Amino acid sequence: MNKSNRFRFKKLVLTATVAANLLGVAISPAMAADVSVGDDNTSVWSRQDAEKVTLTKENTAPKIDLEFDLVAPDLWVWDTWPLQNRDGSLAIINGYRVAFALVAPRDLGWGDRHTEARIGMFYSKNGKDWTYAGIPYDYDRALGYMQWAGTSMIDEDGKVHLFYTATGDRENWDYNGWDKRAVQRLAKTTFDISANKNGVHLTNEGKHEIILEADGKHYETIEQANSPIITAFRDPFFLQDPNTGKEYIIFEGQAGSNRDFIKPENIGDEEYRKTHSVPEGAELYNGNIGIAEVLDEDVSELKLLPPLLESVGTNHQLERPHVVVNGDDYYLFTISHTFTYAPGLTGPDGVYGFVGNSLFGDYKPMNESGLVIANPKENPYQAYSWMVLPDHQVISFINEPLDENGEVKFGGTFAPTLKLQLDGETSKVTKEGKHGEIKPFGANR
Repeated sequence: MNKSNRFRFKKLVLTATVAANLLGVAISPAMAADVSVGDDNTSVWSRQDAEKVTLTKENTAPKIDLEFDLVAPDLWVWDTWPLQNRDGSLAIINGYRVAFALVAPRDLGWGDRHTEARIGMFYSKNGKDWTYAGIPYDYDRALGYMQWAGTSMIDEDGKVHLFYTATGDRENWDYNGWDKRAVQRLAKTTFDISANKNGVHLTNEGKHEIILEADGKHYETIEQANSPIITAFRDPFFLQDPNTGKEYIIFEGQAGSNRDFIKPENIGDEEYRKTHSVPEGAELYNGNIGIAEVLDEDVSELKLLPPLLESVGTNHQLERPHVVVNGDDYYLFTISHTFTYAPGLTGPDGVYGFVGNSLFGDYKPMNESGLVIANPKENPYQAYSWMVLPDHQVISFINEPLDENGEVKFGGTFAPTLKLQLDGETSKVTKEGKHGEIKPFGANR
């Protein structure tokens, strides 16, 4: 444990009488005693932090032009990520850049795409004009009824590691109420990769294997779930820490059995708690960002660790978490929705960020509230699933922009790439690039 972690414990004393007056939710006896900042040094995104969320010119994305082209006209295309080298830099394969994204047939209803999601591959010479290369794996060999988002890495031997979320079991699949029954597990497979004048090719598909499952303690299992919103154990993100050389998988989870209540720090500081109550049911909104240490070169053996961050009582979903390292600053980014905020709170669909002085540091919300990029107020769902790359390019997909009559024009294609300026605990959106543009970028540094 480093020095900053050893001294992160602080004393919070809250009498049972005060707790009873302030909270209409399940609480722990620890609220009347000394408590630490989260469990096992888990940082907290509190209700007090989230209450500061507001749209400004620094964090609001430009309005998306509705005259957009489709990168794959026959498909819905959404959650997207580039192929990266093991150190996090952009992989260039014989001059080609490679990206992966969730895809589904466009003749499906917009809302039906999730249960038919597969992972498609794209390639481009200039990072702006993308060619769809199909689904690179055999669905019959893949795990889960559908394959949801993850990341991809090419190792020093030229082997591509595709990490993904195996969602739902194929046996006895039933669409009715699937979101309450479809277990999520973290999975991977491997490929050889080559490129020529005809494009990029993945061959020699490896075994598909489960690398992580929810433990029920730090991370809620589907059997434990007790929320109106789907539970999560998904979105694996591979990270090689440039300052230690150690490797990790970071993912979205839900607080498990040891955190099924709200602690004082989930609400805010002592002064804030004196004047703010928590609505009943807020404890059911129990998002967290999980992490596991990689124990082998093949990224098949992992050790599950306590969460990096939790939002118990604040927000239910901290989706597609990822880390950008700038020297001693570790930026932990995630995406979230308006509808996943706990009762009594609200915020936009957007990118939320937290900064610490190490991967396991005490993360503080950026811009005081955590909000880094939001959709504009007049177009609150125009884009989603942003990913901040090591050089602060931000990719996403066009979601549900509104036309001049307030009608939704479903997107399902790459959104304009944004550029983010990071300065310690603050940030701002500085410019907008081409749709789906990915410029070459170096490693985390």
